[in-house]
Amino acid sequence: MRFLSGILILSFLSSGCTKENNMPAAINPVNPVLTTNPTGNFTYLALGDSYTIGESVKQSESFPYQLQSSLKANNRNVENPKIIAVTGWTTNELQGAITQAKITEKFDIVTLLIGVNNQYRGYPLDTYKKEFSELLQTAIGFSGGRKARVFVVSIPDWGVTPFAKNYSKSAQTIATEIDAFNAAAQQITTAAGVSFTNITPDSRMAANDVSLIADDGLHPSGKMYTQWVNALTPKILDVIK
Repeated sequence: MRFLSGILILSFLSSGCTKENNMPAAINPVNPVLTTNPTGNFTYLALGDSYTIGESVKQSESFPYQLQSSLKANNRNVENPKIIAVTGWTTNELQGAITQAKITEKFDIVTLLIGVNNQYRGYPLDTYKKEFSELLQTAIGFSGGRKARVFVVSIPDWGVTPFAKNYSKSAQTIATEIDAFNAAAQQITTAAGVSFTNITPDSRMAANDVSLIADDGLHPSGKMYTQWVNALTPKILDVIK
């Protein structure tokens, strides 16, 4: 999600608060984050937006790096994740970045988490369905056609965050829209025979636990990302031996 410039509290929309075209960002990355530092046997590609790069938390606290650490702790040597993600990206923008990256290698693990900026910008659900379905097939391709190695993560509910209190839509409206996007993603993912991990209920716990929210008042904290990793790790351990 394209969130605040500097710190979310300073300027909620880095490209114009009044238009609400993009979610705020603590930093405004220009280029995709492509991390390639081989350290192990299994390779990992993470596709997404701010939730994947870990906006407003340390790299080590982001969910791809916590996932790598968790798998290593379970005797699965995983290379540093290759990450294609930028705060603010929609499904279409992620597709464009993947095309530009021209990646030809295959990966042992692929995660996909995308769609919150489609919801935030008010883009049609039908557009999301089409582009998400295409991205899922791309993710499967990156796994070498091994569907069991692809893991889709649901969109968290940012409507429970402090930032959302100053937003034009109510928390209930945001929740309803997020649920619709997630329902579409789950249906497409399940139909394709790919794992879908629903972290959205856990994300809503942030309504009563601010420790689950990063200092920017919007993105997940490392603590919340740990919950996501705890949900993903057993599934991945089952397929990488």
